[in-house]
Amino acid sequence: MACTEITRAHYERRWARYASDLTDAGWVLIAPMMPSASRIGRPRKTDLREVVNALLYLASSGGAWRLLPKDFPPFSTVQKYFYRWREAGL
Repeated sequence: MACTEITRAHYERRWARYASDLTDAGWVLIAPMMPSASRIGRPRKTDLREVVNALLYLASSGGAWRLLPKDFPPFSTVQKYFYRWREAGL
């Protein structure tokens, strides 16, 4: 079957890269619980949604920190956020 303008929209992949990625609806529920950026120090450059996606990927795949794909923030950044949130009870 040839790709037409009608079928193209149906098969276009504009959602999650991985099966473990959060949906928009899931992020709307989680976002208010995320800690706000610190008023002092450097501005936050890391997208917290990507950190959560990376943690969900690690949990679902059982992978090691260093095996985190390059699509996510650096493993050391994800690990830092994980340890901070764990200590804070988040």
